[in-house]
Amino acid sequence: MWGTLLITLTATVIAVPIGLMTSIYLVEYGRGRLARAITFFVDVMTGIPSIVAGLFIYSVFALIIRPGISMGFMGALALTVLMIPVVVRGSEELLRIVPNELREASYALGVPKWLTILKVVIPTSIAGITTTVMLAIARVIGETAPLLLTAGYTMSLNTNLFANQMMTLPVFVYNQFMNPGTNTEAALERAWAGR
Repeated sequence: MWGTLLITLTATVIAVPIGLMTSIYLVEYGRGRLARAITFFVDVMTGIPSIVAGLFIYSVFALIIRPGISMGFMGALALTVLMIPVVVRGSEELLRIVPNELREASYALGVPKWLTILKVVIPTSIAGITTTVMLAIARVIGETAPLLLTAGYTMSLNTNLFANQMMTLPVFVYNQFMNPGTNTEAALERAWAGR
């Protein structure tokens, strides 16, 4: 459970600011080729399978550090790749439904655009953005394949994201089903308890 919490929390801390800033750019500033390119890449990222995200992060770390490396931070980055498009799409739609009259009233009072976004637009849509973040967390917290590749598997407790392999609950459930050992019934009960 510790591994799941740490990896998911780290992924959320990385993905939410990136996704929120991207959606603010697309709604408030984005015009032209760059905005179309970002929208295209977000659409592409929405459709990638989770195993591809895990393979991407694994190959990047294998090239930079060494092949065969596994650590919790790699798992967090793989989940970040899966979370960002969910946060961007959800936040973008919520920022679009904020009435333009609120923005125009703020501009009429002489408030700059960045402060209008910070003090008017985001507080108006914060409940929906929070829901979007919860949906993104729910999307990734049960992923097994990218975590099996990146965070690995261990029987000991490791709370350091940057050293050695880290066990997560989905990988534990997978391992109990696939390698039940001699007491199959006990392994299946542990797997169901982990679900």
